[in-house]
Amino acid sequence: MAFHRGIDGAEPLRPDPVGRLGGTEEVRYAERTSVLAVGTLACPLCDAPVVPAGPATPRDVLLCPFCHHDAPLREFLSLGAPTRPHRVEVRVVPPRRRVS
Repeated sequence: MAFHRGIDGAEPLRPDPVGRLGGTEEVRYAERTSVLAVGTLACPLCDAPVVPAGPATPRDVLLCPFCHHDAPLREFLSLGAPTRPHRVEVRVVPPRRRVS
């Protein structure tokens, strides 16, 4: 026994779309994140991109590789719409407890 369907205008096997069979359901997963914002790091004087060596705080000093301008990271950070392909994430991290 063979099943052949041609282009003769035969009715579809399932006339109703799949969405009508069981109703629709929206599933949202609770996601915890520490990302506060996404931005770029660039020198405030010459606009050259700056890449830190690793995780840094806003008060850590960065040095521009092009014009050698040094300033706190917060002066290099732009939270506007990223225009460069290199993006940085601004994360919220709980402070470490100091052992006295």
